[in-house]
Amino acid sequence: MAIDLSDYRKSYNKEELLESTCPKNPMELFNQWFKNAEESKKIEEPNAMNISTIGKDGFPKNRIVLLKKIVPKGFIFFTNYTSEKGQAIKENNNICLSFFWPALEQQIIIKGRTEKLPESSSDDYFNSRPEGSKLGAWASNQSNVVASRKELEDNLKKFEEEFKHKQIPRPKHWGGYLTKPISIEFWQGRPNRMHDRILYQLEKDFSWKLERLAP
Repeated sequence: MAIDLSDYRKSYNKEELLESTCPKNPMELFNQWFKNAEESKKIEEPNAMNISTIGKDGFPKNRIVLLKKIVPKGFIFFTNYTSEKGQAIKENNNICLSFFWPALEQQIIIKGRTEKLPESSSDDYFNSRPEGSKLGAWASNQSNVVASRKELEDNLKKFEEEFKHKQIPRPKHWGGYLTKPISIEFWQGRPNRMHDRILYQLEKDFSWKLERLAP
């Protein structure tokens, strides 16, 4: 059965984004927008971001991952290195991150190059996680085919027993990535589909070039 969505309409009227109010460094604007998203009662997980990678099959793949740290150099997230996304990053570390906050009529699109964090940084974050999350990192061979839910639960029980009354170490196949942006686009919804799109691009001297894109 076909579903016609052509009558879906929404008018964007909340904010504007002008060159005159944009800082020279896009990380400043990102932090400002992220703070607004954090403070919005209509956004449950402002740090939920889409990660797009290119797989070995040549196809892009998107999935939602939680942003865990914002640092001057870029954006940090954690995952299983042997997962589909981890293997894709190993083959091609050019990825795209995006945030969409409908309540604010805003989205941010980030192109960047991704590298593993030092083991000490991954250890620090792993040690801050709840016990259940630590055990899950051991129990799940992320992205691999499993026979059933029971297989997953049995594997979790095995590691619960193995680490009972012990400190749970970080598995070597799990850790963090830092994505260093080369471009960041800020999109602000405006009336009549005349949206504001401001693009920052990293120059060779590490300054940022700012341009407006047509909606």
